Amino acid sequence: MTEVIIVGAGPTGLMLAAELALAGVDSVLVERRANQDLVGTRALGLQSRTLEMLDQRGIVDRFLDEGQVAQVLGFGNTRLGIIDFPSRHPYGLGLRQQRTEQILAGWVEELGVRIDYGVEVTGFDQDRSGVEAQLSDGRVLRADYIVGCDGGRSRIRKAAGIDFPGWEPTMSSLIAEVELTEEPEWGVHQHKFGTQAFSQLPNGRASLVVSEREPQESSEPTLDDLRFALTEAWGKDFGVRDPSSLTRFTDMARQAASYRSGRVLLAGDSAHVHSPVGGQGLNTGVQDAMNLGWKLARVIKGTSSENLLNTYHRERHAVGARVIHHNLAQTALMRMDDRVKALNEVIDGWLHMDEPRKSLAGDLSGLAIRYEARTEIVGTADAASGTDDPSSDVHPLVGRRMPDLDLHTPAGARRAFTLLHSARPVLLSLGDPSDIDITAWADRVDRVDARYYGVWDLPVIGEVSAPTAVLIRPDGYVAWVGQSSAAGLSEALGFWFGL
Repeated sequence: MTEVIIVGAGPTGLMLAAELALAGVDSVLVERRANQDLVGTRALGLQSRTLEMLDQRGIVDRFLDEGQVAQVLGFGNTRLGIIDFPSRHPYGLGLRQQRTEQILAGWVEELGVRIDYGVEVTGFDQDRSGVEAQLSDGRVLRADYIVGCDGGRSRIRKAAGIDFPGWEPTMSSLIAEVELTEEPEWGVHQHKFGTQAFSQLPNGRASLVVSEREPQESSEPTLDDLRFALTEAWGKDFGVRDPSSLTRFTDMARQAASYRSGRVLLAGDSAHVHSPVGGQGLNTGVQDAMNLGWKLARVIKGTSSENLLNTYHRERHAVGARVIHHNLAQTALMRMDDRVKALNEVIDGWLHMDEPRKSLAGDLSGLAIRYEARTEIVGTADAASGTDDPSSDVHPLVGRRMPDLDLHTPAGARRAFTLLHSARPVLLSLGDPSDIDITAWADRVDRVDARYYGVWDLPVIGEVSAPTAVLIRPDGYVAWVGQSSAAGLSEALGFWFGL
């Protein structure tokens, strides 16, 4: 018996396992691979908001020590720098998914989570009290919940009967690491079929991206497929041989109609898939896990009702839909006819202006995510729209990520993100300590009295008025802001962290 079965030990599943462990919830990871090794090229890096979240857990240096900091955001043919964004990590990190997974798996092991490799969930049944999963090795596991982090072909999603609507592929590309007997023209080439790229690896082999003339759907291409695609694009196959990895990606995009069905939840690629263009997939999945972990833990511990899990779907489905919307636009711009070239030139001009650049980069980096405010907590009619109308009573911080401020506390100087290392909610009191009373929640919410003397600066939004208190969720998003009183604090505490 365990409390949560997590199916899939990729970045999303590993992050979820860590979040649950930090909250004192027992889980087991079930992974069909024999170990953490990956075949083929997967995600190549981490975006700014993901790095911030890893910083919130005190492990970001493990990744920074092994990756390459760079300005990685782009849209169409335009690079989008975020060095001027108010963040300690105004950049992306080049780091292959293989290494990202290994680092996360090491952390999960430190937290005492079991990973069962070489095992699949062959089926499951759910009832009002839990889930019973049948495993490929003959075992049966009973748990309170099961979470599908098992990729775009998710067996968990299919077994739960959750629809996966979306867009069929209109283009495809091959990614490979190979030997070439004839040297190509190294670099990235804009071709009438789409992007073609040749990179020389340190070991002398070549990394290829080859866009195909006609879209192909098979996820298991052959060497003959690669030879054919090269010949179609270049008139020769460069003597390609000995592929150590060969995969195909398309511009197919799909999103689960619901991220929850009873005691079954979905996260990562199980919930949303799209083209890898833009590098959003892994990052969106890790952020799904951060959103879900603390909520699932509170429900399992009995400190919150199951209704809290509905906020997981509402918040993350909206984010996933926006990621897919941007991805569809990006893949449309990959087409190389004259009309699309003209459109790329127009967009490039817009994105060299500060405001359009910041707006789009805020979305792509994850730094501008804003979760819908709760009208019953903040008490304003237009809170549900998530509007940034200055006439609204909702403070711009509500629903956004907490800035990593340099705080002055009775115990000394502390960064705001260090307050979240234990993955517990925090009530940060920045005014008169006597104005705030959270005695009823003292066992569930950490209170920190502090002072901050700088400006409150948010990505894209800019400077906002300084609050007197902030209620921070375990995932680093602001649940409530006090401006001159503690009005609404009890309602916010009750909604998010139980009565």
